[in-house]
Amino acid sequence: MPPRASRSDTDFVSRHGLWNAAQERAAVEIERVLDKRELDVVRFSFPDQHGVLRGKTLVAAEAAHAMRNGVTMTTTLLAKDTSHRSVFPVFTAGGGFGMTEMEGGADFVMIADPSTFRVLPWAERTGWLLCDIYFSDGRPVPFSTRARCRDALASLGKAGFEFRAGLEVEFHLFKLENARLAPADATWPPQAPEVSLLTQGYQYLTESRYDMIAPALEVIRRGVEALDLPLRSIEIELGPSQVEFTFRPQSGLASADAMVLFRAATKQIARRHGYLASFMCRPALSNLMSCGWHLHQSLLDIRSNRNAFVGDGPEGLSRLGKSYLAGLLAHAGAAAAFTTPTVNGYKRYRPYSLAPDRAIWGRDNRGVMVRLIGRPGEAGTHLENRAGEPAANPYLYVAAQIYAGLDGIARRLDPGPSADTPYETSAAPLPKNLGEAIAALRGDACFRDGFGQAFVDYYAHIKEAELARFRAEQGEQADVTPWEQREYLDLF
Repeated sequence: MPPRASRSDTDFVSRHGLWNAAQERAAVEIERVLDKRELDVVRFSFPDQHGVLRGKTLVAAEAAHAMRNGVTMTTTLLAKDTSHRSVFPVFTAGGGFGMTEMEGGADFVMIADPSTFRVLPWAERTGWLLCDIYFSDGRPVPFSTRARCRDALASLGKAGFEFRAGLEVEFHLFKLENARLAPADATWPPQAPEVSLLTQGYQYLTESRYDMIAPALEVIRRGVEALDLPLRSIEIELGPSQVEFTFRPQSGLASADAMVLFRAATKQIARRHGYLASFMCRPALSNLMSCGWHLHQSLLDIRSNRNAFVGDGPEGLSRLGKSYLAGLLAHAGAAAAFTTPTVNGYKRYRPYSLAPDRAIWGRDNRGVMVRLIGRPGEAGTHLENRAGEPAANPYLYVAAQIYAGLDGIARRLDPGPSADTPYETSAAPLPKNLGEAIAALRGDACFRDGFGQAFVDYYAHIKEAELARFRAEQGEQADVTPWEQREYLDLF
């Protein structure tokens, strides 16, 4: 083994002050694991603009040095839409970003967050590290979605609060029949795999349906728990081959990190066992139902260490909680660009479908966009945003909630009364398609201020390129199209 990496100011991390004391301690522990030769390789990964993990795999002998000095990646990865095509002119002045650092496919540097280290239970002698991304001079890359989420959490912290979130994630789990690996299938994007069902569905939460799919679910459950993710339940959903995993609440960045790792782990484990897990909202297969990602959220008052949403009035939500809720509703149209970032996700916004179609809230009502859960004085009182799709980038989903909620608090907005008939109110409709959501995002001053104008323009450009390709091939259609199947089924 080469000598342990220097901890002097000669390494990239020390030179730019990128780790805190806890991360430094975690790095020392990782180096001890590497010194014992317990691993063969370590995967260094970062979540891209779509929440998809990209990275490189290093042999263990190089991992300690790379952890402190970084792994280089091409900036073109930040220019890609969901087809993995670059949609910025990267070989022109400024690379299409207006930044010399992005010209010509130049490099950026992945720096590991040692606190995220895992040994992957499904991959032999393989470690894994989630990374943040920097330019060669130590400046954070402004298009890092994990960094944008960290900024939102910092803004919330300055206001005196900590974000708490629990995950409720639906997805489809299929038997893989044909991976479509013939050369003729290697189009760009590739032809979607052919799959069959594991259950016929329509027996919501029945034990018999669970037992039918249990062998497939168990290999995923064991892997997820071995990663120390806070798994709470595994459930059979209503639709064919549709399941749901729920996770206990976590603070700060942890819930978004957990979602990224859960999705990647589930897809990789499933594929190794002959299954295909898809977080695409509504696959183009007969009789399937849409999947959602419900984000349960509350704020912890840092000074009192109490849930800031708890209220003693008849609604059971504090004044601050009501304003936060009102902020979610006020910015729902623009936030849809982050909570529902695919063409496909808008096929889910239908009335009388257990999914929202307008920006409304209600007490324990599954037809609204935001559901209030908790009785007056109950410590676990929280809000459940039901607008999201499981393909959403979790860092942008979380950050959008925080900025919208903070705006509601700052302006002391009122959410209005609870909706008992959510599909029959005059509340503002949610966007009908991705184009409407992107237009709303471009015009939302709160998000342009929170995320930064450059990031909003960058993100909108990528999604508009995705949308333009869809419209050129398919046009707007109510039914799920072959384009969506190729674009999303295996990617997410």
